[in-house]
Amino acid sequence: MAKRKRRQEGKKTQPAKTKVPMSFQSPPWFTNRRLHAWVIFIFSVLLYANTLTHGYVQDDAIVITENMFTSEGVSGIPGILQYDTFYGFFKEEGKANLVAGGRYRPLSLVLFAIEVELFGLNPFVSHLINALLYGLTSVVLYWLLLQFFQNKKSESYVYFIALSGALLFAAHPLHTEVVANIKGRDEILALLGSLGALSLSLKAFYRKRQYWSLLAAAVFLLALFSKENAITFLAVVPLAYYFFTPAKRGTIARQSLPFFVVAIFFLIIRGSILGWGLSEPPAEMMNNPFIKVEDNRYVPFTAGERTATITYTLGKYVQLLVAPLSMTHDYYPRQVDVMSWSDWQVWASALLYLLLLGYALWEFRRRDPLSFGILYYLATLSIVSNLLFPVGTHMSERFVYMPSVAYCVIIGVLLYRVARKLAPTHRITTFRQLFPAFGLGLMLLALYSIRTVVRNPAWESNYALFTNDAAVSENSAKLQNAVGGELISQAIKAGNENRKDAMLREAVQHLQRATRIHPNYKNAHLLLGNAYYYLEQWDQAIQYYQQALRLDPDYTEASTNLAIAYRDAGRYYGEQQGNISKALQYLNKAYELRSNDYETLRLLGVANGIAGNTDAAIRYFSEAVELAPDSADALYNLGSAYYNAGQPEMGAEYHRRAIEKDPEVVERMGGNRG
Repeated sequence: MAKRKRRQEGKKTQPAKTKVPMSFQSPPWFTNRRLHAWVIFIFSVLLYANTLTHGYVQDDAIVITENMFTSEGVSGIPGILQYDTFYGFFKEEGKANLVAGGRYRPLSLVLFAIEVELFGLNPFVSHLINALLYGLTSVVLYWLLLQFFQNKKSESYVYFIALSGALLFAAHPLHTEVVANIKGRDEILALLGSLGALSLSLKAFYRKRQYWSLLAAAVFLLALFSKENAITFLAVVPLAYYFFTPAKRGTIARQSLPFFVVAIFFLIIRGSILGWGLSEPPAEMMNNPFIKVEDNRYVPFTAGERTATITYTLGKYVQLLVAPLSMTHDYYPRQVDVMSWSDWQVWASALLYLLLLGYALWEFRRRDPLSFGILYYLATLSIVSNLLFPVGTHMSERFVYMPSVAYCVIIGVLLYRVARKLAPTHRITTFRQLFPAFGLGLMLLALYSIRTVVRNPAWESNYALFTNDAAVSENSAKLQNAVGGELISQAIKAGNENRKDAMLREAVQHLQRATRIHPNYKNAHLLLGNAYYYLEQWDQAIQYYQQALRLDPDYTEASTNLAIAYRDAGRYYGEQQGNISKALQYLNKAYELRSNDYETLRLLGVANGIAGNTDAAIRYFSEAVELAPDSADALYNLGSAYYNAGQPEMGAEYHRRAIEKDPEVVERMGGNRG
C-alpha cells in the first residue's frame, strides 16, 4: 500500500503536458525553444558589444588592477579565499571592513585571477566574459520561466511570458552598471547561480532524480560565494514551489532543504573569515549615509529620518525600473537627501509598497503569478534595502539587478492579460490576438534597448563615467569629489597642456560643491589643495591642505602635500619673484613638516646663501649631503657654501669629491661656487 501511495504521489508531480486549444495556431518560431535561447543569448550579448573596447573603471581597481591577490594570477587565489574581498586592495584588516559585516565574495575574484594568469590585465577579455555570462543568465531565466508556467493549459501564455520576460530582462537599462562594469560580475554570477539552482531543483522534483538536487545545491553555493544577496533565494525557492508546482508542504520543505544546508555552510565559512558580528558602520558620511553633520560634528539620523529616507529610496527603485531615464552610478549623500515623513514622496512610496504587499497577500491563495513576482521582488530587495542592516549607501542601480527579474516577468504577465482582455471571448484562441501584447512589448523592448546602448559608453573610463554622471548626481559629495579628482589627474597628463588650467578650474568647481554638501569631507579639501597647487596658487593650496589636516590631524597625504606646497611656493617666490624673504618663510615651514626632503634642504641652502646666511646655508647643504652622500650636486653645493663662508679648504675638498662622483658637475652647476 505504501509503495502504491508513493507511486501515486510521484504521478501527481509530473508536469501537465501543454494542451493547445484546437483553435490556437502559432508559427513554428513561437514554440521553438532552441531558437528562443539563441536569440535571447545573442541579443543580450550584442546589447553590450559597445563595452568590449572599454577599460577598467571605478571599483575594478579594488578587485582587479590594484588588488594584490588577483594581480598575482592563480598564485593569489589562496589569499582571495582567506580574506575579506576588499583586503587585497586595502592590504589592512581594518580598512577592509569599511561597511558593516564586511564582504566575502571570492568567486568573481578567483575568476579575475585566472583571467590575469591567462591573458594578463586585459579588459577586453573581462568585458567579453561579463557579456557572455549575462547572455547565459537571460537564457537560464527563459528556461526557468518555461518550468514555472509549464502546467498552464495555454501554450500562448507559457511561451509569451517566458520569451517576453527574458527579453525585457536582457534589455533593461538598469543592468548596465552590472554588465558594463567588470566588477559587476559578482552580481551576474549570484543571479545566474541562483536561477540555475532553482531550475535544477525543479528538474529534480519533476524527474525524481536527487542528483539534480545535489547539483542545485552546489550551484547555489557558488552563487553565495559570488555575492551574499543570493541568500534571499531561501525565500524564493519555497515560494516558487508553492506558486508553480503541485508540491505539498512537506515536499516543498524537502526540496528547499539543500538550499538551507549550503547557506548554513556558507555562513560558517564566512563567519570564520570575517567574524560573526555586524561591525558598527563608520562615523563618516561616505561609508555611512545615515549620519549628518550638525555643529561641525557627525550625528546619526533620527529614527523618523532613517525610515523616511529608506522608504523614499524604495519608491525610487520602482520609478527607475519603470522609467530609467536619469541614470547614475552614484546615490551617495546628499544625492538622496535627508527625508522626513512630511515629504509627499515618502508617503507615495509607502502607499505603493502597501498596495503591492496587499495585492500579493490577497492573491496568494489563488497563486497569481503577479503575487509571486511581488513577493520575489520584496524578498530579493530586502537585503540591500538598508532595512535589515546598512549597506554603505542609500541606494544603487546594481542593487535591483536581482529584483528586476520580478519586474520583467510582471510586465510580461500584464501584457498578456491586456491581449486577453481585448480578445472577443477574453481568451487567446488565435495567434493574431497576441499582436497587441507583442506591439506593446516590442515598443518597451526597443526603448529599453536604445537606453542601454546609449548608457553603455558612460562606462568607458573613469573620466567618461564621472563627468557624465556628475550632471545627474549634482548633490553627491562623493561623485563631485571623484570627478574633481579625475579632472586633476587628466589635467596633468602629457598632451593636455593646453587644457590644463581649464580642467583644473573645472575641478575646483566640483570640489567646492563637494565641500558645500559635506563640509567635513577631508579628501575633497585635499584635492582642492592639489588643484590649486597645479594652478600654482600656493596660498589657496596651503589653505585647503591645512583644512584637511584640521579635519584629520593624522592625514599623512595632506601633511606631505602641504610640505611640498610650502617647498614649491618657496621655490616660486625665490626663483621667479626674487623675494628671498618670502621664499625662506615658506621653505622653513616645509622644513618643519619634512626635514628629510632633499629638495627642501637644497632650496634652503640656496636661499640662505643668497641672503648671506652662510652658516645656515652650510647647515642645510650638509643635511642634504647626509641624505644623498653619492650626489655630486649635493657635494658641489656644500663646497660652494664653504667657499662663500671663507673656508676655501673645505670648499675645495667637497668640490673634489663632487668631481670624482661626476666630472661634468662643474659644467652642470655652471662653475658656480654659491
